[in-house]
Amino acid sequence: MGHGGGGALSAELVEHLFAPAFRNEVLDGLGDSAVLTMGGAKLAFSTDSYVVRPLFFPGGSIGDLAVNGTVNDLAMAGAVPAYLSCGFILEEGVELSVVGRVAEAMGAAARAAGVVVATGDTKVVDAGHGDGIYVNTAGVGLVPHGVDIGPGRAVPGDVVLVSGSIGLHGVAIMSVREGLEFGVEIESDTAPLSGLVASMLVACPDVHVLRDPTRGGLATSLNEIAAASQVGVTLAEDRLPVPETVANACAFLGLDPLYVANEGKLVAFVPREHADAVLAAMHAHPYGREAVVVGECTEEHPGMVVSATRLGGTRVVDMPLGEQLPRIC
Repeated sequence: MGHGGGGALSAELVEHLFAPAFRNEVLDGLGDSAVLTMGGAKLAFSTDSYVVRPLFFPGGSIGDLAVNGTVNDLAMAGAVPAYLSCGFILEEGVELSVVGRVAEAMGAAARAAGVVVATGDTKVVDAGHGDGIYVNTAGVGLVPHGVDIGPGRAVPGDVVLVSGSIGLHGVAIMSVREGLEFGVEIESDTAPLSGLVASMLVACPDVHVLRDPTRGGLATSLNEIAAASQVGVTLAEDRLPVPETVANACAFLGLDPLYVANEGKLVAFVPREHADAVLAAMHAHPYGREAVVVGECTEEHPGMVVSATRLGGTRVVDMPLGEQLPRIC
């Protein structure tokens, strides 16, 4: 299960098994989506599979995730998402009404994100050989001229922004899965971020890096960017947007909010001289109203992420080995 958690074990699996088998210049970038050129157009192309349990949870469902997750992977390359494919793997015995609810949720999410589900496939496996419903989506979008966003473009001096509260999705899943109550219902933050990214690019076409911190949370995304760019990242612990409900739930469950999954947030690395303009653009968008500066890039400790604590010390924010919360997307 650790190999599917988005942490160090996932990275090793990709680096040592899949990447050598499929080695090519496009894949070598290992971004949230591949960026390629066809017929003079610059395209982003991505695929993702969804195995979340339970299928329905506060704030969304596997159907919402399957659309928003792939839309967001495309948006992290600066692309305008356009078309999705959809593949259903159904377990024998799953009720058609449940499949219908998931399909309706996907259709509504696609319309909200401004994309078209243009093609699809369905397979059925024997009872006991699945878990109700698995979904795969792939997507394609157009990257605007002049936009060049990638995990290797962070440089010392860049300001690190987060679009809002972290940890909501992972805690929402765990609360339902384990039957836990925290006084108030915590809802998933699943949302399409392409509109927010478009607003950010108007304010600063030279955004260096975008990432949606899903599996492995914010800590994993920051470690991946630090390693790809060979820069250090310094966080300010007192600036991290952790809601009190998430902090309390994580304390109860023994989790660190930095490693808990999100499904409707992004982290951005932007040139310092444009940080205020990008932050203002984010605040003007519904999905960026809580955006904050959480840190900066530095020449010190290249490839590492550290956090300045409230007590005046520092701690290393490591890449997780596996996943604190399995099957959250």
